[in-house]
Amino acid sequence: MERLQSFLEQSAASHSHLCPRQILGVRIGMAGAKALGLEFPRTDKRLLVVLETDGCFADGVQVATGCSVGHRTLRVEDYGKIAATFVDTKTGRAVRVAPALDVRAKAYTYAPQEPRHYFAQLHGYQIMPDDELLTVQSVSLNVPIEDIVSRAGVRVNCAECGEEIINEREVLRDGRPYCRPCAGQTYYRSVDLQEQVFCADVLERVDALA
Repeated sequence: MERLQSFLEQSAASHSHLCPRQILGVRIGMAGAKALGLEFPRTDKRLLVVLETDGCFADGVQVATGCSVGHRTLRVEDYGKIAATFVDTKTGRAVRVAPALDVRAKAYTYAPQEPRHYFAQLHGYQIMPDDELLTVQSVSLNVPIEDIVSRAGVRVNCAECGEEIINEREVLRDGRPYCRPCAGQTYYRSVDLQEQVFCADVLERVDALA
């Protein structure tokens, strides 16, 4: 409990408050590492965590595990779920940890005098046993861990736009490397100057009506 409170304090410090999702992040982070038999928080790259959402939950997981985007040990596959998969990069073993389906209802049994949903969860999530709060499931990755981690220092230039691609994220076509946008796997599109001016004008009109 003392260790949990220390993690919660660290997580809350970056938000100026503590919320139920931060608590779930810390609890899930601790449970995932323990399920793999690994010490935590980590200072190496043995533990890889794949989050299924971002926000406060992610900060809780990061504090408990020591994993981070900067160290390439924390990734987000945004499914909009409070859940995470923990991978031992040495053995390849992986577990997915998520809240129990009835976790909100259970929280009330640990805070019987608290009628407010938020505060019942805030209290209950801190003291509920792992087996009531969480589900832990052994899983296997659809992509080899070696492909996810990749090799440091590998870089190529896109055959179309010329921009550099690192971490073996290029797409090969006819033996030539392409970045994902040039290969059609993009989350954005180019906008010409006329369209930018039009969008800015629309936003100004919306603000004027607000």
